Amino acid sequence: QVQLVESGGGLVQAGGSLRLSCAASGSILNKNTMGWYRQAPGKQRELVAAFTSGSTNYADSVQGRFTISSDNAKNTVYLQMNSLKPEDTAVYICNAAGIFRTITSQGRGVPTNFTSWGQGTQVTVSS
Repeated sequence: QVQLVESGGGLVQAGGSLRLSCAASGSILNKNTMGWYRQAPGKQRELVAAFTSGSTNYADSVQGRFTISSDNAKNTVYLQMNSLKPEDTAVYICNAAGIFRTITSQGRGVPTNFTSWGQGTQVTVSS
């Protein structure tokens, strides 16, 4: 499977900035989507920002404050979060989907669909 490892969360005061990173490991052949979701206590998981089939999508609540970027050579996506607000407090979770190469017992590489989630990183914004 494709594993996603996030880093960069933490505690910051309102108005501050944080940068999250998500690195994907595995023999990825193609990514249909890669980006960030978040989930606050008692709330549903929501999309924050993502690259999807060549386009970039942002939640209305973060537009103009957050920027998603990527380093395709490293299979890594970043989320630069500026002007953070207490309502941005949540666990931020990386997501990716696409095609990767699995190796069969006969040693053949086979393209296989994947959807992966990271373990999440806590972002806490104090007022």
